Amino acid sequence: MNEDIFSWNYFLFGLYPYIALTVFVVGSWVRFDREQYGWTSASSQILSTANMRLASNLFHIGVIGIFFGHLVGLLAPYALWGMIGLSSLGKQSIAMYGGGFLGVLAMIGGLMLLSRRLTNRRVRATSRGSDIFILIWVLVTLFFGLATTFTTFHHAAEGSADTMMSLAQWAKSIVLFDAKPELVAKVEPVFQIHLALGLTLFLLFPFTRLVHIWSFPIGYLTRSYQIVRTKRNLPAAR
Repeated sequence: MNEDIFSWNYFLFGLYPYIALTVFVVGSWVRFDREQYGWTSASSQILSTANMRLASNLFHIGVIGIFFGHLVGLLAPYALWGMIGLSSLGKQSIAMYGGGFLGVLAMIGGLMLLSRRLTNRRVRATSRGSDIFILIWVLVTLFFGLATTFTTFHHAAEGSADTMMSLAQWAKSIVLFDAKPELVAKVEPVFQIHLALGLTLFLLFPFTRLVHIWSFPIGYLTRSYQIVRTKRNLPAAR
C-alpha cells in the first residue's frame, strides 16, 4: 500500500472492507448467540398476500444471482476463464448482460416489496424501521450497480476490460489480506460508490432481518416428503 494512510481511498478500499467483514461475521455470531428469537425473516405474507409471491421471487432470484455472480466473477482465478476459452471481454459481456438482467429483476421485485411495506396498512404497522431502511439501502446499492452497467457498455465499445480487471484484482487482494486500494482509485466514481454501498451492506447485516440468510433451509432439498391429510370431508365433531 503506497497511499497516504489518511486518504479516503485508503480507508474505504483498504481498511473499511476488513471492518465491514469483521462486523459481519462477529456481529452475526453474537446476534445468533444472544437474540435467537429475533433471528427470523419476519415474513409479512400472513398479513397480505397481494403480489407477495411475484415480488419476493423477483427480488430473491435477482439478489441471489447477483451475489454469486459477483463472487465467481471477482474471485475466480484467471486461469479458470482461460481453460474454458473465455477472454476478459467475454467475461465482461457476461457480467454486463447477466448482471444487468438480474439487477433489473431484483430492482422490480424490491420496489414492489417496498411499495407494499409502505402502503399496506397492516404490513406497515408491523414493520420495523430497520426493515424499511435496509430494503432502501439494498435498492440504492442495486441502482448504482445497474448504473455501472452503462459505464461498462462504454468500456466494451472501446474494447477495454481494464476496469473489470482492476476490480477483480482489488477483490482478490482483500481476500488475500494484501489490500491494494490504489486499484480502485483508477475506476469511475460510480463503481466506487457501488462498492462502498455494497461493503456497508455487510456492516449493517447483523443488525437487520438479513441475518435470516444464514438459516437458509438447505435441508429442504433432501428431506422426505410430508403426508398432508385434509379434514375437508370429515363429519363435524359432536
